[in-house]
Amino acid sequence: MQERLGIAGSGAIACGLAATAARFSEDVLLWARSEESAERAHGTVEKVCGRLSGTVNAKHVRIVTDLAELGAATYVVEAIAEVHDAKAALISDLDAHVAHDAVVATTTSSLSVGALAKAGTHPHRFVGLHVFNPVPKMKLVEVVFPQGTSGETRDRTLSLCADLGKVAVEVPDAPGFVVNRLLFPYLFSAVDLMESSGLKPEAIDECMRLGASHPMGPLELLDFVGLDVAEAIGDEIGVTVPERVRALVADGALGRKAGRGLYAYDGA
Repeated sequence: MQERLGIAGSGAIACGLAATAARFSEDVLLWARSEESAERAHGTVEKVCGRLSGTVNAKHVRIVTDLAELGAATYVVEAIAEVHDAKAALISDLDAHVAHDAVVATTTSSLSVGALAKAGTHPHRFVGLHVFNPVPKMKLVEVVFPQGTSGETRDRTLSLCADLGKVAVEVPDAPGFVVNRLLFPYLFSAVDLMESSGLKPEAIDECMRLGASHPMGPLELLDFVGLDVAEAIGDEIGVTVPERVRALVADGALGRKAGRGLYAYDGA
């Protein structure tokens, strides 16, 4: 891999991206906000690396808690919660530490990349790099080049995607880009159907898996994404979020990661 990748974040996307990069590089940096977060990230990276085919050494990922250590990276990816102010604050903080020629990217799935670019002082080196969860398995990367992105930044971003074994598709800087703009109205319509029909979530999901050849039904997919994330994306792209989803989020039932959501999971 030509770039030395640094990842700012320690959640599922950040850890999945780090594990993916560890297949192609022995020197991946991942920043976590606290020692507790770093410990969780270490466990997640080890687990993901263990699931990958071939030999993927989790030791190829070095987890740090000092943001300044990302200054050694040539390509830095912000990968924290889908909240504009939080992302903008981190991007601004990164500005003081990254190398003068490093590319900075955001993994936002719905926010304006152009608006986030303004949080830093080098918008010509800023891009949207929307990878999909689970990162090691999903081939697509929606790439967003906001106005003013340099040709070198564009070329390095496309090369990075290729080095990671991904397919990059350039998409417009519109809420939800392409996939989420089309996907979430469908997912939310499944919740509405469940509520109006009284069908169990298993029945709806089985219909879509077997009848439409979807690998995952819409309701289990919502739980997999996280109902809080789904709510934020729905609000950002301007579609009606079902009250059932809002109520579950308010109750802390966020999906698989919380042990309960539209489904209840073992150990909940």
